[in-house]
Amino acid sequence: MPKILSCYPEGKLKALTMSYDDGVLSDRRLASIFNKNGIKGTFHINSGMFGDTRYRARLSEEESLEVYQGHEVSVHTVTHPSIARCPKEQVLYEIMDDRKNLERLFGYPVRGMSYPNGSYSQEIIEMLPVFGIEYARVVQTTGGYQLPENFLEWKATCHHNQNLMQHAETFVSLPPKNINLMYVWGHSYEFDDKDNWDVIEQFCDYIGGREDIWYATNIEIVDYVKAYKNLRFSADQHLVFNPSAQSVWILLDEQPVEIPGGRTLTLF
Repeated sequence: MPKILSCYPEGKLKALTMSYDDGVLSDRRLASIFNKNGIKGTFHINSGMFGDTRYRARLSEEESLEVYQGHEVSVHTVTHPSIARCPKEQVLYEIMDDRKNLERLFGYPVRGMSYPNGSYSQEIIEMLPVFGIEYARVVQTTGGYQLPENFLEWKATCHHNQNLMQHAETFVSLPPKNINLMYVWGHSYEFDDKDNWDVIEQFCDYIGGREDIWYATNIEIVDYVKAYKNLRFSADQHLVFNPSAQSVWILLDEQPVEIPGGRTLTLF
């Protein structure tokens, strides 16, 4: 019986995704660094604070359209409250109105978020699917490279202040035995505060442009994992049906096989 294992597109076993909060002016420089190195980011935006200059200067709506092109924008609530302390009605407003505002501006369904101030509760987690939210990033980190057990309580590998280059070197050197994900989060204004843009520039230069890494946004990771889990195999594993619209890849006896969306494939 052939051995069938999961993998990322084109048979890759490593993926990298980046996650940055608040929609601040320094996202311009960060997105430029990502673009230079072929890295994709997800930017979590407070739509009620576009153009705000009172504390951390925010991008305007017009600037955001340019800066985040090719990346993902995601919910961070309208006004950035600690939502675990808010009544349910306010949680509904903060998340759903942020979704609506971002969708009107960027022109696609917004389906993820990061919790503002890292604030959430089990009750909020249970509410999110009703709001159309399919993933939500927390501020706690794992130090590891596994896919999350629960995308609605998604822990990153590390904050960019947590031994970033050491993590990058470990990740790059991982043997091709398991499916791995490196997930980095932070705020781009932290590089201004600490005058250490070299940290993220060095990281992106080192880890970008590698043929064995899939560079993806948060929602692309979620969509791909769900599509893989939705594959339907015959009882003898001779046939596989992919009911999703996107291609999914598997390793068949260590060889990558593409299963196009909507197709049934004979494996052996």
